[in-house]
Amino acid sequence: MPEGGALLYRVQKHAARRLHYDFRLQLGDVLKSWAVTRGPSLVAGERRLAVAVEDHGLDYADYEGVIAPGSYGAGVVLLWDRGTWEPDGDPATALASGSLAFILHG
Repeated sequence: MPEGGALLYRVQKHAARRLHYDFRLQLGDVLKSWAVTRGPSLVAGERRLAVAVEDHGLDYADYEGVIAPGSYGAGVVLLWDRGTWEPDGDPATALASGSLAFILHG
């Protein structure tokens, strides 16, 4: 965990079966994760579909490399963006309700 208890966020570019970006937010001891199929937008306020995927351990936060063919998620993973995030209110409650607001510090 970063100094001062800040929460991590990561965006990993993942060239698996289909190119997508994995958006990850630290919540407790895991990285909550979403696949963003069209990638991040350069237009402020433009929305993107983010599909929830399995949580990852914090040790995966800085992973870059190649996931071997035949393995789940096979392909190249690049760390595309990194930083910390600040939730607006209780993040666990907000996530459970389906409406999580936050600020990224990247």
